[in-house]
Amino acid sequence: MSESTSSSTEPAIILVAPQLSENVGTAARAMANFGLSDLRLVAPREGWPSEKARAAASGADHVVDRVRVFASLAEAVAGLAHVYAATARAREVSKLVLGPRETARQARARIAGGVGFLFGREKSGLTNEEVSLADAILTFPVSPDFASLNIAQAVLLVAYEWRLSGIAGEEEGLPFAAMIEQAPREQLIGMFEHLERALDEAGFFRPPERKPHLSLAIRAMLQRAGLSEQEVRTLRGMIAALERRPTRPHVMDDGTVSRERGKG
Repeated sequence: MSESTSSSTEPAIILVAPQLSENVGTAARAMANFGLSDLRLVAPREGWPSEKARAAASGADHVVDRVRVFASLAEAVAGLAHVYAATARAREVSKLVLGPRETARQARARIAGGVGFLFGREKSGLTNEEVSLADAILTFPVSPDFASLNIAQAVLLVAYEWRLSGIAGEEEGLPFAAMIEQAPREQLIGMFEHLERALDEAGFFRPPERKPHLSLAIRAMLQRAGLSEQEVRTLRGMIAALERRPTRPHVMDDGTVSRERGKG
């Protein structure tokens, strides 16, 4: 048995009487996905340490290695200033009920004093007595037709909302972004003029007085696409092909050189 100590940087995830070691491992993996590592177990049925849990954690060894085991829930939450009990059903105890996003927001504001999230048994969840040790109830906006979540799913949702509460927006926390640079303005203008000439030659602007309005509409549509340099070159090549314009020289099957499209 270990003594509980509060953390000033991250919340504790507390699994009460987990029945299967594999579920502990998948919960550890979910924690690692979003930067959490303080995992506490209360009287795990299969004991600890567990190689089954380590295997199920799929590489989240730093979480598994830090696991602390407690004989009672009271010991596991000692030193935590604020505790939230995750449950999918209404309780007889009078507690504030929060969703995961508001819970994460409040928890982050209180983290300096130590925060914990309680999760119950796979089959029966937390008892009313265990919920009574928490300051508030955390529940999820799941479908009432199928409200059951496994431990790892519930931990994942909480860990995700915790991480999201610490960044300005979801996109800021993404591991990578699309590397697309918009084409220079002069290339866009050249493409617009090329397309308009081709459309004019094809008789698209009929009657002629509609040309100014249609040209502006086409330019606005293409600008919204945020085209890259390569995309502009591709579009101009497509326009040239429709115009049947000559292209760069290419060698024909008979060895001669041609600049015409559609031959060779």
